[in-house]
This record gives sequence, structure tokens and C-alpha cells, in this order.
Amino acid sequence: MQKHKILLTGGSGFLGRHVYDRLLGKNYSNIYIPRKVDYDLRNSSKCKDLFNNFKPDIAVHLAATCGGIGANSRSPGTYFYDNLSMGLNIIEQARLHNIRKVVLIGTVCAYPKFCNIPFQEKDIWSGYPEETNAPYGIAKKALFVMLDAYQREYGLNSTILIPSNLYGPYDNFEDHSSHVIPALIKKIDYANKTGQKTVTIWGDGTPSREFLYVDQAAQAIVKSIDINTGSSPINIGSGEEITIKDLVDKLIEKMNFTGSIVWDKAKPNGQPRRCVSTKKAMSYLGWQNTIDIDTGLDMTLEWYNNA
Repeated sequence: MQKHKILLTGGSGFLGRHVYDRLLGKNYSNIYIPRKVDYDLRNSSKCKDLFNNFKPDIAVHLAATCGGIGANSRSPGTYFYDNLSMGLNIIEQARLHNIRKVVLIGTVCAYPKFCNIPFQEKDIWSGYPEETNAPYGIAKKALFVMLDAYQREYGLNSTILIPSNLYGPYDNFEDHSSHVIPALIKKIDYANKTGQKTVTIWGDGTPSREFLYVDQAAQAIVKSIDINTGSSPINIGSGEEITIKDLVDKLIEKMNFTGSIVWDKAKPNGQPRRCVSTKKAMSYLGWQNTIDIDTGLDMTLEWYNNA
């Protein structure tokens, strides 16, 4: 058995479930997942209580307030405050308790709106994020700076991982806050079940995204726990760039939808392109993605249909 005491924030969420399973698979057994009702991480005194009571030596910080373009547009202040305050409190308590390591999950939304493809980690500082995602992205970006500063001044060991768009089992399928793939699956499924002949999708279909199957991200996170990477961010992604239109075409074929797609061009497209370089992940972690988009979508749909 591994002897680390691991604090896993967000451990009951989408990504957290998969990280928890991966930790168990690597014989980590002393894992604590705090519940918001007991420890609201936005509250510094509650976060202090959490560290005092559990006394972790590793903190894997996954907890986040996040969602798709619509959710970011409706609640930019909430997304900024929640994510900044949670991360700030976790990092400060990690310093005060002199823990062995913090693993922080960042966001591809922190990259500039217009950025060379593939995104390289050094480019994260070269411009302002896409406007609808900027409060969320900048909150996470501030935590990157905090971890770097804390490593230089206090010697706090950390790893920052930036995943591309995640998808897979246990994703958020709520209408008001879901990301691209679960939102599309739910819309197409509803149309199939109700006999609806059209499905309306935000934007014009031209933006590209890079999607990473969630278990692959969990694998990289768990690998990073015992590797000294330094405090500069590391991308984790699939290496496959796909337009939203091509993604929709794949899903309507896989889900046997025979109606038509209506593009609502009055709604925002979001960032024009997203695709990350994963050379650093391979170099530092010995990690690379092994699940392509078609395989990942098939596994996601199988889970969705049986959930």
C-alpha cells in the first residue's frame, strides 16, 4: 500500500471519480474527499479546519465551479470568485502545513483567445483569454502564478496540469451548465426520443476543439503525484483537433439521428481553435493519450445509454 495521505478535492465529481479509481488502482488507500457541506473550500477557516483534521501530505485539487459557454456567460463573477478562492485557500494551507506536494488542475480556457496551434505552455502568458471564459481562465491562471511564487519563496512542491476539453462517463449532462459533448449527446438523444426533426446548436460549427477522454486525464494526474515536475504548467491532451461540425457529424451517425442540424449563429462560438502540445507531458511524465475520439465517444455513449 502507498503511504501518502491524499486530499482529493472534487473527488465525487466528473474527473474526481476517475482519479479516485486510478488512485485505488495504484494502491493509494488513504484518500479523503471533502464534502462541500462540511468544508466549503471558499471559506478560509473551513479550509484550515480541513487540513488540521485530515493532515494530508498530498493535495490533488480538482474542485471547480465550471461549465459551458452559457454558464460562463451567466455567472462570470461566480466562476472567478469560486475558483480563485478555493485554489488560494488550498495552496495557502498546503504551505502552512508543509505538505509534500500540490497537484493543481488548470484549464485550457487560460490560453489566449488567439494562440498558435498547438498551444505550448509558454504561450499561456502571451494574450487575453476568450472573453466568455476569461473570468474562469484568469482565476486558474492566477493560481499558476501563486504556485510558482510559493515554490520560489517557500519551496512548496507542485505540479500544474492543463487538460484539453474532457469528456466521458459521469460527465455533467445538466442543460444549464454542460460542456460541448454531453450537451450535444443530450440534445440528439432528446430529438430521437421525441421524434424532433431538427437539433439547434450554438454557433456556426467552425471552431475546433481537442477532446480528451476523462480516464486518460486521470491517469496523467495520478502519474504526476510522485514526479518532480517543477511549477510550470504541463498540457495533457489527445493531439486530435476536430471542428464542432465534424464532432456533430460523428455523433449524429453514432446516435442514428436522421433529422437536420440548425446552427444558431447568433450565439457565440467561443475560442476559434484549441489544440495543445503534449511534448512536455511525455518528457516530464512519460504520458501520452491512447484513446482516440471515436473510441472515446463510443465508450461515452455506451455509458450514457446504460446509466
